[in-house]
Amino acid sequence: MRVEIWSDIACPWCYIGKARFEKGLAAFAHRDDVEVVHRSFELDPHRAKGDTGPVLELLAKKYGRTLDEARAMEAHVASNAHAEGLEYRTDGRDHGNTFDIHRLLHLARERGRQNELLDLAYRANFAEERSVFDGETLIALAVEAGLDEAEARTVLADETAYADAVREDEREAAELGATGVPFFVLDRRYGVSGGQPAEVFTQALEQAWQGRALQPVAAAGDGAEACGPDGCEVPARG
Repeated sequence: MRVEIWSDIACPWCYIGKARFEKGLAAFAHRDDVEVVHRSFELDPHRAKGDTGPVLELLAKKYGRTLDEARAMEAHVASNAHAEGLEYRTDGRDHGNTFDIHRLLHLARERGRQNELLDLAYRANFAEERSVFDGETLIALAVEAGLDEAEARTVLADETAYADAVREDEREAAELGATGVPFFVLDRRYGVSGGQPAEVFTQALEQAWQGRALQPVAAAGDGAEACGPDGCEVPARG
């Protein structure tokens, strides 16, 4: 069985959702027969390359909140991350264009190192003092993931390399009705939207294994946090 996961490195619920999915997969009896493929979805595709800025200021501007309220929003996400055993920095992170990261992830998939690079990129973006929007940081992450440095540099230097693959992933996401991420598709028969609890993923895997018809387990608005072009789920004002 193949599980395709549409996500963006800038999406905190993708970071958390990946951990929850992996816990759900670990509880699935046929886990050794599951192939996981990560696919591209840019939350901010029109953002110029090199246009980066602090996440807290972005959140405050996007949602019309104060910086203190933005910090509270980040604390809400952090509490969910910590519950999954993930580190999460609530201050000092940047936001920017993720196209180059997606292109490198396609290279990594061809070299059998996609999951390794994705984990390193998530960790760098959400847990460490490393900006994933810097070319040299991306090269370092690629090497840590087991990719050849010269090949990774060649891909980043050629803006057309894997560009079509990224766009094709995004086109397929639109055809499947994905308006936010993370978005999980199991054998093109069953869909799960948002960072659902681990047990929901286990249930979905079991139902997909039995060959049931495509239907969403739960939409992002039904309690599963997700990120879309207009932003991520945020807690209501107190």
